[in-house]
Amino acid sequence: MTKITEEKDISSLLLEDTLLIPAINDVVTGTVIHVASNHALIDLGPLGTGVVLGKEMKSGLGGNAKLFVGEEVSATLVSLENEDGDIEVSIREASYEKSWEDLQDKLENKIVVDTKVLDANKGGLMVELNGIIGFLPVSQLANEHYPRVEDGDKNKILELLKALIGVTINVRILDTDRENEKLIVSEKAAQSERDKELINRLRAGDEIEGEVSGVVDFGAFVKFDAPIDKDGKKSSQKLEGLVHISELAWQLIDDPREIVKTGDHVRAKIIGIEDTRISLSMKSLKEDPWTKVAERYTVNQTVSGKIDKINHFGAFVYLDKDIHGLAHVSEFHDIYPGKKMEDVFRVGETYDWKILSIEPKSHRMGLLPIKETGGKKKDAEDQAEMKKSE
Repeated sequence: MTKITEEKDISSLLLEDTLLIPAINDVVTGTVIHVASNHALIDLGPLGTGVVLGKEMKSGLGGNAKLFVGEEVSATLVSLENEDGDIEVSIREASYEKSWEDLQDKLENKIVVDTKVLDANKGGLMVELNGIIGFLPVSQLANEHYPRVEDGDKNKILELLKALIGVTINVRILDTDRENEKLIVSEKAAQSERDKELINRLRAGDEIEGEVSGVVDFGAFVKFDAPIDKDGKKSSQKLEGLVHISELAWQLIDDPREIVKTGDHVRAKIIGIEDTRISLSMKSLKEDPWTKVAERYTVNQTVSGKIDKINHFGAFVYLDKDIHGLAHVSEFHDIYPGKKMEDVFRVGETYDWKILSIEPKSHRMGLLPIKETGGKKKDAEDQAEMKKSE
């Protein structure tokens, strides 16, 4: 009876051991017991000893190719018996899955990590996290590394991006797609996390001094020192704000490069803070010339003014370096029916105007062209007519 019971117990144990044998592609854990140049041995407990061959030896997040005796690792079962009769496992495959899980965790927790730039193309930078290649779009570069090329030349942009190859930067993961093996990261988001505490020390109305770090069609970027902390300590970090083209000066501006250039030292006032975006104004530190417009100009007054530009609204006219007005196209047609403004007036020329309205708060002035029968105005009309007849 005892013998039958013992045989039954042995059969049960064998059956249990059979059920515990993992299937191909299952992940198993073990301890490294030997490491050579082209293989490693892993103690897999009751399963036996597994061998890791060649390129399958990659372990750890980041694709570190070194294994250490005594290290506990996860491995994917490749074969229960390869051509040499060994249990073959892959550290790389299991590590790859673990890498994606770690990246997902970093994404969800908004963790900032360091990475080195591997390559660059016109769209952005290639980086590596956990042994997985990721992409950093140009739009997601921090202010410090953003390629501000004034003429937008793509080749110049690529040169600036390639200069970042080998540089270690801070990034935050924006998106992970394990199925399609896509990883998107952002340096700007990482900078935002770092800058938030510094920006919280700023207030609208604060004045700053800084250097113009870039000029674009819509304004100028100014880099300035971060404010001191509550203990009076000065940070070595820089912050950057944007002076919109409308905040550069009181006069009308077509091109910000007419007012500032990269490298200029300027003063500006903080007029807005939204998340990590800092809006600056240079003109707010200067007296608004429209506050005293009534001292120089009155409604119905006849004045001389130079045409700055003509568009479908009408002609924009400067009476002096600060004050401008608009001769609306509808008023022009009343005086010159059937004609275009370009047929009568020329940009850069000075003509006489009658002031119809003055609105200091909105910086508006309505002008009416004064039709003359002789002089420069008549000459301009005659030249325009002659040009059309040619």
